[in-house]
Amino acid sequence: MTQNLHNQVSDDCSKLVTKAYSSSFSRAILLFPPEIRKAIYNIYGFVRFADEIVDTFHDYPKKDLLDDFMNQYFDAKKKGISLNPILNSFVQTVKRYDINQDLIDAFISSMYKDLGEIKYENKEEYDAYIYGSAEVVGLMCLTVFVDGNKEEYQKLEPFAKRLGAAFQKINFLRDIRADFYVLNRTYFPKVNFLQFSEEDKKAIEEDIADDFREALIGIKMLPIKSRLAVYMAYKYYTNLFKKIKKCRAEVLMTKRIRVSNARKVYLFLEMILSKNINLVR
Repeated sequence: MTQNLHNQVSDDCSKLVTKAYSSSFSRAILLFPPEIRKAIYNIYGFVRFADEIVDTFHDYPKKDLLDDFMNQYFDAKKKGISLNPILNSFVQTVKRYDINQDLIDAFISSMYKDLGEIKYENKEEYDAYIYGSAEVVGLMCLTVFVDGNKEEYQKLEPFAKRLGAAFQKINFLRDIRADFYVLNRTYFPKVNFLQFSEEDKKAIEEDIADDFREALIGIKMLPIKSRLAVYMAYKYYTNLFKKIKKCRAEVLMTKRIRVSNARKVYLFLEMILSKNINLVR
């Protein structure tokens, strides 16, 4: 009974983290059935905390913190329990759905890359980072969506990767100013952000649009219990993408583009009340 209560408190903490850090995903997650919802909260809590260490804890020893967080994770996986509620909830989800450790290792590798100055010179390095920082998160979630069905997982894997890649590339465009000027990161290979041009921006946008086209095919193939929520996240990001496309390249270097909370609420209600729901049937 005590352990069940500890797991429940841990799940609640991951849910709280998700709601605090991402209003968009929090609304989309509400469209999952309860068991899937809990698992996605737990995955998000883990990746969010790791990402926060490398992105925002500038006044603290980031590598030491990340080392400690990851050591606690491996210890929790070995013991099957952790007193860190975020790690405990994640480990329970990893165990419940048999999430592949290779996916988690790839994510951890990308987080360590973010500790230093980043300037990707070629597509191979860029693709490897996107795989570890975003695509594998989508694949962790996909493992939950198909509930252990390996045939379904393999069929949907390439589409899940494209959706994760699209989300991450949009994040890169949205956060160019902070990444470049504050964190010394240049994710897009062979792009000089001191002379970021409309041609550079258009090429990146065409790549993202291609990712989205492929991802939508996969969304329509998802199990019905997860399809609507994933499509909602897709809608949020495609709306952000539309706003970014309307901005000139130099604007992205001066401010962070976002979708207003009112617009997010409208999209959520539109999904529930209008014929948009038919798009994913």
